[in-house]
Amino acid sequence: MTRKKPELLAPAGNMEKLKMALAYGADAVYLGGPAYGLRAQGGNFTRAELVEAAALAHRQGKKAYVTVNVYPRNEELADLPDYLRFLRDIPVDAALVADLGVFSLAREEAPGLPLHVSTQANAVNWAAVEAWRRLGAARVVLAREMSLAEIREVRQRVPVELEMFVHGAMCISYSGRCLMSSYFTGRDSNRGNCAQACRWRYQLMEEKRPGQFFPVEEDGRGTYFFNSKDLCLLPRLAEVLESGVDSLKIEGRMKSVHYVASVTWTYRQAIDRYFENPAAFAADPAWRDELDKVSHRAYTTGFTFGPPAAEDQIYGASSYIRTSDFVGLVREYDAASGWALVEQRNHMAVGEEIEVFQPGRPAFRQILEEMTDEGGEPISAAPHPQQMVRIRLRQPAAALAILRRDTKGKEAEE
Repeated sequence: MTRKKPELLAPAGNMEKLKMALAYGADAVYLGGPAYGLRAQGGNFTRAELVEAAALAHRQGKKAYVTVNVYPRNEELADLPDYLRFLRDIPVDAALVADLGVFSLAREEAPGLPLHVSTQANAVNWAAVEAWRRLGAARVVLAREMSLAEIREVRQRVPVELEMFVHGAMCISYSGRCLMSSYFTGRDSNRGNCAQACRWRYQLMEEKRPGQFFPVEEDGRGTYFFNSKDLCLLPRLAEVLESGVDSLKIEGRMKSVHYVASVTWTYRQAIDRYFENPAAFAADPAWRDELDKVSHRAYTTGFTFGPPAAEDQIYGASSYIRTSDFVGLVREYDAASGWALVEQRNHMAVGEEIEVFQPGRPAFRQILEEMTDEGGEPISAAPHPQQMVRIRLRQPAAALAILRRDTKGKEAEE
């Protein structure tokens, strides 16, 4: 059966990440506005930036979706109709909503604004998806808890666009509907302010022995009950593509520029390779190596091919791993001289080997041999955050190319 190539949907936590996602192969991006978007610290876009973001995506023939998937309280509803009309008039390509009241207001106050039902709505069966379709949803983002077999059945039964997550962080609570953060810290994850309490280390207390804590140990460091591995469906992407979903979603509006570029590029390569010759498709080991270069937890396929087991959790730590450091971002490249203007993102020094990872061109490695400050004075290192330097490159580099160096798998904070 011939399948339509699905959309690759990437996160855009700010304008820079949006540009990276588009440059590295996304068909569409999702981003949050000044309110209602479930990322209180997510680098949210102002109204003016939303206008710019939608225009930028559209100039490249791509789409921009805006999250309105908070569960609002009464006092937060007053400004919502005006905001929904604003999104319709920009125009953005869809608003993502989870709350039924928000969905209803959008239909009434901003007719013509396409609505995508967020994973926060927890659609886990074909009847729920059909109900949303009948209410007017253009797309339903399926809950992460669904298996691929269940997704195939939904695809057969319901004529609406389906979106599923293929990569990124997994939440211990039902598709992100978490109460732990609110109970422990007063920060409500259902209103965009999650404290990630699932990543903390816990001890056991018996009901009749208050104040007497019993350590639960996987090893000497204790254990992390709720700490899931990260989702990665790349090794079985062919099965995902054959399910007939319309959009493959990468989680990570809070993740780094390096993450957005690397993960988007990898899934772009894999999707395109599959559709060149589905019968001969095989995952390239280099793609998995690429995903290991960005900050991540160990990978799992989650619920996609059956219920998760003990090995899908991380009990020993809550830190991230990566195999490379993001050290610089190419802003300009002068082909005549071979010099690149680079914005420093991590300490780098002459004599180090760097990799140049870039959109539209093969990556290459070289020793960092010459570096100057913006005034042309030779320097041996760039230690200052976001310092602008010039570096001589042995091969041409595209704007927004990433410079990185190997870390040999050290732990990292994202």
